[in-house]
Amino acid sequence: MPDFLLELFSEEIPARMQAAAASQLAERFTALLADSGLAADSVEIFVTPRRLAILARGLPAASAPISEERRGPRADAPEQAVAGFLKSTGLSRDQLEERETDKGRFLFAILASDGQPTESLLAAKLPALVDGFQWPKSMRWLDTPFRWVRPLRGIVALLDRSVVEFAVQGVASGRETRGHRFMGDNEPIAIDSAQSWASQLLGAFVRVDAAERRAIIRERAQKAAAAAGLSLVEDAALEAENAGLTEWPVPLLGRFDPAFLEVPPEIIQLTMKVNQKYFAVANADDTLAPAFICTANLETPDHGQCIIAGNERVLSARLSDARFFWQQDRKKTLEQHAEGLRHILFHEKLGTMAEKVERVAKLARWLVERYPEQFPGATPDTAERAARLAKADLTTGTVGEFPELQGVIGGYLAEAQGEMPGVVSALKQQYLPLVQGCVPVAVALADRLDTLVQFFGIGEMPTGSRDPFALRRATLSIIAVIVNNGYRFSFGDLVAAAVQVAGGTSGYGYSMPNGDGFSNINWFLAERLKVQQREAGIRPDVIDAVFALGNEDDIVRLLARVQAVQAFLETDDGANLLAGYKRAANILRAEEKKDGRTYALDSGTIGSDYGGETEKILARLFARTDGARGILLFDEADALLGKEDFAGVMALLAQLRGPVDRFFNEVTVNDPDPQVRARRLALLAAVRSAMHLVADFSKIQETSDA
Repeated sequence: MPDFLLELFSEEIPARMQAAAASQLAERFTALLADSGLAADSVEIFVTPRRLAILARGLPAASAPISEERRGPRADAPEQAVAGFLKSTGLSRDQLEERETDKGRFLFAILASDGQPTESLLAAKLPALVDGFQWPKSMRWLDTPFRWVRPLRGIVALLDRSVVEFAVQGVASGRETRGHRFMGDNEPIAIDSAQSWASQLLGAFVRVDAAERRAIIRERAQKAAAAAGLSLVEDAALEAENAGLTEWPVPLLGRFDPAFLEVPPEIIQLTMKVNQKYFAVANADDTLAPAFICTANLETPDHGQCIIAGNERVLSARLSDARFFWQQDRKKTLEQHAEGLRHILFHEKLGTMAEKVERVAKLARWLVERYPEQFPGATPDTAERAARLAKADLTTGTVGEFPELQGVIGGYLAEAQGEMPGVVSALKQQYLPLVQGCVPVAVALADRLDTLVQFFGIGEMPTGSRDPFALRRATLSIIAVIVNNGYRFSFGDLVAAAVQVAGGTSGYGYSMPNGDGFSNINWFLAERLKVQQREAGIRPDVIDAVFALGNEDDIVRLLARVQAVQAFLETDDGANLLAGYKRAANILRAEEKKDGRTYALDSGTIGSDYGGETEKILARLFARTDGARGILLFDEADALLGKEDFAGVMALLAQLRGPVDRFFNEVTVNDPDPQVRARRLALLAAVRSAMHLVADFSKIQETSDA
């Protein structure tokens, strides 16, 4: 079975586009095979800076024969209808079959065609694959509508050793390609076969496998650093980018002036990574070393010394610029930097960044004042000050040059001007998904709450995949901080406080607590909680069931309920009781609609009026024997709920399983006697109410339905 090679040779493909291009090529070629009735044993994709290729192994020599049965008009249809069917099939009348069906006697055509050679199928369909390729940015040339990321210089298309002949906008397929731009002899290379392509290019100093190039970069960079007594600061994204920039990667160690280390290490690392695509290296104590690893695209007689020297000069200039920004930023206090926030728009409907800072500062102070036991290491003044300084670095030159360092630069500036450790830590951590420490948590929670409430208030809620203000991420962070720290907050109180701080409304017209905005935030919280808990194996329908009670917004306590309910449902008692509950709820729903009333168990009449033994067994679980008012199971459950012993409540409910099973096996609920029927429905209502003490079990799917 032959192998097929397609290589699209062009000028340099930007590294950031290569992975998507490889994925698109795989999808389009797989679709081409399926449309042609072909299948390959395996399909491999290769991408280098100058070529995009596919190698399909084990293709058949031809497509499979096609047989199709097509039903036509009725056998007694007018001649005009029959003639039209014959024309569409290319058959004559005597080639049709007549068959009896359940709708009458019809004409049928059996259409068959032999398989077509794979080579001709590929030749016919490959031009459309290449011509229709999509790039984020592309070029047009030669006065044609054809576009490619960079000028397309050649096409290799081989089925084993044979050229699959086709052309795309004047570029004809063949077997010639080129090796490395500098290390090869720059003469065309005639590829012998699909199988020899990779080895022939390797001989011309081109490694076609991106994963192999990444591995070489990582391993040789580690060795170069180790040879200098240093260690590589590994970066998978940078490995991939350098692999996309080179066809023959050669990592080299260079150095820079140690005087630049007065600049925060994050600035140096970003300068090297973003501007120069260099790897950082570290000393034995994990501090940043005055050295770097660059990745050359060729080997040189001087072992890269000229390349290293050139990169050292360029990096020195870059670091000089970075140091200038840092030195200028240090000439002003954070308070002075913060004055510039008045000129930065947070959102056209929500005011400036200075106005957001004012809200966050008040909310951070409120959090520490309202929940002092949750923030034992913070004072209201410290939390407020940290919040007021948190966004100040947005006006600095360094953050203007490196937006990725928001917060980090503020932390260094706060440290330089002698701020308390809690303030410094709050500034450095404010953008992290999981924050630690009392002051940092207070500031981060206040910031995310304000963002969430404000944008929901102006109707800017995430929809589908659209979430321009990262509200999903903000909510997940709020949940993670609360859960990981075990904070006992009322989420409704947090949202209400965020609105109060904003002057009673959020944005335009969002009032609390009964407006649609509040309901939307609760729904949004539930959806994010499902995402956050999915990895922990928590069922989303169980979260829905607890949320549906409508009286639980302490996230820690809510999850304790959820875990207890899920653990219960995983037992036989839980699964069977859920089925009993569903049956009871369905009966009650139908009978209450019919009767125009809601049934409930009356604590004053429970017990003696239940005649049958089966009814009595179930009723005894609810009856009190001490003469006190109330319903026993409910009273016991309330006591356990008060102690947040949700597992205990589920164990209590487990006692219902046997009596409920027996009740449905032995009792007819809709008894002809209205009084008997009413008291039996009241018992089912008691079961329903008991189950709803912990969750709305109507929201939970039975295992067979899940």
